[in-house]
Amino acid sequence: MAVIEQTRAERRTRARSAARAGILEAARRVAEREGARDLSLRGVAAEAGFAPAALYVYFRSKDELMLALAAEDLSRIAQAVRHSTNASESGHRFVAAAGAALDFLSNSETLAAAAAAITPELACTDVERLFNGRLIGALTALSAASGGRAVDRKSQADTLVLASALVGLAVLSRGGRLDALGFERAELLTQLAERFSNPLPAV
Repeated sequence: MAVIEQTRAERRTRARSAARAGILEAARRVAEREGARDLSLRGVAAEAGFAPAALYVYFRSKDELMLALAAEDLSRIAQAVRHSTNASESGHRFVAAAGAALDFLSNSETLAAAAAAITPELACTDVERLFNGRLIGALTALSAASGGRAVDRKSQADTLVLASALVGLAVLSRGGRLDALGFERAELLTQLAERFSNPLPAV
């Protein structure tokens, strides 16, 4: 009997995970089509084939849904940074990795809108813990790309300042302000490399 109950529980967990993933995919399609800031739970429910009320079983608010999407994007940034680091020659790893992060940040609708979704109401929730974990993963990948290991407070602060600089550059890039100010992306990434990167050993 216990085995049957365990099997049923596992099936329910898999079904719930699949439904949640489907909702996130639908939300991403809606965000790309209509803009993340205009995302609505009703629109996402329609896209996913759910009744609007059924969506609240998985996400209690639009902010929670946005934060879950942003957590996925942070995972993708970490993967892109690690891939660029591994695929580049040792002298160019940091610029390649920072460029990959900047590309993603500049083109991500959900990350651009996520700042408004980080509200006190989501403190200590599962989705906030997931977001924080993924943020740490992205920062760790960025630290490794810079040749650091973020083992002490100063190196962790350096990584956070670097990430903040990339976010700021992404904001300026999205709005076309880098061109208006007369700066090239490559020039600014080189400046960041001079300030934040340490040589990585050849692999």
